[in-house]
Amino acid sequence: MFNENVTTLNNLIATTLDSVDGYTKAADDATSERFAQLFRERAAERLQVADQLKAEVRRKGAEPEDDGTILAAAHRAFLGLRDAVTGTDDEAIVKEVERGEDHIKAKFEDALRDDDLEPQSRAVVQQCFTSVQQGHDQMSAIQSIMDRAD
Repeated sequence: MFNENVTTLNNLIATTLDSVDGYTKAADDATSERFAQLFRERAAERLQVADQLKAEVRRKGAEPEDDGTILAAAHRAFLGLRDAVTGTDDEAIVKEVERGEDHIKAKFEDALRDDDLEPQSRAVVQQCFTSVQQGHDQMSAIQSIMDRAD
């Protein structure tokens, strides 16, 4: 169970670091300073989430993940290629961010459904999930407003 818990936590760290990268890229690409600032704030918040998860891995005597996933790197490369061909606008960026939010939310929900996650680790994941859920809901609300404006 120890190794499974560390693996679960490290997977969440990698996904959360992917989220930090995604929000940082979104902030760099946003044309609206309002969105750029929001994305920078979310990136900083996700970095704190990753730090909480890393602390839990260290508490368990293991080495925490320090990089995102290979899949995310490939996805970012694809997005860079797509952006070069099609350009970006804030609506497209928000749509992509919301897709990322759906992904990270699902990863945390999967971890919380894991019956083998020990209570102290579960408490950390639950605390982090609260933050992830808030980010997800915020991006979904923004996307809904943009969809209605079209």
